[in-house]
Amino acid sequence: MAYDAQVLQAALGARPFRYFDVIDSTNDIALDWLRKGAPGGAVVLADEQKRGRGRLGRTWHAPAGSALIVSIVLDVLPDTVGRVTQLGAVAVCETLEAAGVPGVGIKWPNDVQVGGKKVCGILPEAAWSGDHLLGVVLGIGLNVRIDFRRTGLEDSATSIEPALGRPVDRVELLKALLERVDAWIPRIASADLHDSWRARLTMLGQQVIVRDVDGDIHGLAVDVDAQGALMVATGPDSDIRRVVAGDIALGE
Repeated sequence: MAYDAQVLQAALGARPFRYFDVIDSTNDIALDWLRKGAPGGAVVLADEQKRGRGRLGRTWHAPAGSALIVSIVLDVLPDTVGRVTQLGAVAVCETLEAAGVPGVGIKWPNDVQVGGKKVCGILPEAAWSGDHLLGVVLGIGLNVRIDFRRTGLEDSATSIEPALGRPVDRVELLKALLERVDAWIPRIASADLHDSWRARLTMLGQQVIVRDVDGDIHGLAVDVDAQGALMVATGPDSDIRRVVAGDIALGE
């Protein structure tokens, strides 16, 4: 069921927002709006998204009524842009935990999982005018009631409603998520945010395979640094590789 515009307006109050029944990408609209002066806190929301972007150029389609698809404009300083990924992941985790969803964690760097299966993707994108940062768009796609049974993603993806065993109101979920984002924005540079993100990472202390542009990295995920990079111990001499981005999976 599509969103009711009046319900959305009542829920979001004075917060600027744009809503679409069907859209290619909420991030595209939000980035365009940001470049034209959208304020921090502005929201772009869709009921169905056809060409959402993920990491490594992947696309993501969310059928109508199945997910919370939102892009949030953030007014942050240039030296905190790298923290937006952590902020988004922690805000989603806290929202799910408060709703009673069990087994919430983060697959480095920003895939939120429930019971080891992906429930949410996060894509931050910055907008610049020359060397001036206009702001960052935080795109969030949270599976609410997508049914992955008997699909190729059954073992790797899930939704909130099956995890909770009850229906979820997407408007209430949106309000709760925005509250957590708003709460973290003033503290985006704090150690508290990094610590909250690190504490939820599911693969620290485990053997992993990280696939990046330079090939596969095999080793023990020992920690993350202050910038969020993954530290992987490789080889018998425990050489440390610093990984900034890449797909991660459990190793043997």
